Amino acid sequence: MSQAIALIDYGAGNLHSVHNALKAAGATNATVTDDPALVRGAQRIVLPGVGSFRACYEGLIGIPGMVDALEARVLGEKVPFFGICVGMQLLATRGLEFGETPGLGWIGGEVRRIERTDPAIRVPHMGWNDVALTPHAKDHVLIEEGEAYFLHSYHFQPDHGQDIAAMTDHGGGLVAAVARDNIVGVQFHPEKSQAFGLALLRRFLEWNPQ
Repeated sequence: MSQAIALIDYGAGNLHSVHNALKAAGATNATVTDDPALVRGAQRIVLPGVGSFRACYEGLIGIPGMVDALEARVLGEKVPFFGICVGMQLLATRGLEFGETPGLGWIGGEVRRIERTDPAIRVPHMGWNDVALTPHAKDHVLIEEGEAYFLHSYHFQPDHGQDIAAMTDHGGGLVAAVARDNIVGVQFHPEKSQAFGLALLRRFLEWNPQ
């Protein structure tokens, strides 16, 4: 893939593993960057995220011009966008980890701690689990059913069910993926999900949502 792919570096992502996974999936022009100018020229954008919602949000907005560049390309010019783990959660209106923190607000909803309704259920949700498509997402060209690797204590609750592309179960339903137009986010880690994750990244590299 010769298209320019911006992998956003804001001090809160598993960048080395995600970059290697993108290359393994066929990307030949993926750049780890904190330069808004490069983001404005990218044909695809990947936003990873590891750690707390608040730390990730503060890291992202701490780069002058980065959020403006992301919104110009993703919301304005509709380039394909892929959020991973907390990078997906940042799409929400707000997160409730360590108090309330605003998110990007691209997909309405909030990020809450996983509630333990069963003493046998452990938090964080860690390890392999099913990814099941929601009925309205059965024909989505990017998200498919399978098993993926999860590691999170907080989960995204979108305001509107049509934004939920896939679910998983951990003592109750948790959102595994969200999608709207040119925006897709996954709670799991494709870079740790072996063949399932690499196949997803390959589809993202070829995805043309317009």
